[in-house]
Amino acid sequence: MITVRYFAGAREAAGVTTEQLAGPTSVAALRTALAAAHPALGAVLPKCALLVAGARAASESTPIPDEVTVDVLPPFAGG
Repeated sequence: MITVRYFAGAREAAGVTTEQLAGPTSVAALRTALAAAHPALGAVLPKCALLVAGARAASESTPIPDEVTVDVLPPFAGG
């Protein structure tokens, strides 16, 4: 089971702040599962960075081990 936390526009598109998922073992598989579960997230997700256990996922093949937290971060404006 992994915990997914959504921030800003990703949270609005998903309609939840956090959720638990079983199964996705890579960033690519997680993106596919999230887009299927939350259709409105499909437009936002390609622009989002994913932090796996606090580290930015380097590629779509980055593994997602069981029992970690993945943060879904859309681009932020300002600075």
